[in-house]
Amino acid sequence: MSTQVILTAAIENLGNEGDVVEVKDGFARNFLLPQKKAIPATPANLRRIEALRKKREAERQAQRAEAQALADKLAKISCTLTAAAGADGKLFGSVTAADIAEALKSVGAVVERRKIVLPQPLRELGAFDVEIKLHPEISVKIKVWVVSESAPANASAAASADLDGEPK
Repeated sequence: MSTQVILTAAIENLGNEGDVVEVKDGFARNFLLPQKKAIPATPANLRRIEALRKKREAERQAQRAEAQALADKLAKISCTLTAAAGADGKLFGSVTAADIAEALKSVGAVVERRKIVLPQPLRELGAFDVEIKLHPEISVKIKVWVVSESAPANASAAASADLDGEPK
């Protein structure tokens, strides 16, 4: 015997949330239903799940539009961070995603630090292309200038002449 159920959570080798699947009676009765991982596939539940699916899709579209608007804003921004550095251009500390998020916040673009993709902290002076992943489908690259604290006035001119526009 088998029973149709609607999954309320993704289950490996069975399906994703919202999928209607056919499972054995015992699996549904003893595991899926008691643990609230599925609900019976009645006509009323199917209508409710479809309405919920439409609502979630509308929310995803709104989040995507919001992320795209922020990406358009960020594409026009480059940020400059000052840091203490030695004569060889190595920083005494490092520039992290939190530092970049704070710099972006100061120019009016609020981005969570966990959305800034920085494989490792920046540890030298120069210009870097940093990716910001705003949404699973939307990411944008911004230019981050790391300049020495001793020469912030002419730092961007020196950094651009030093690197020929190539990110490290």
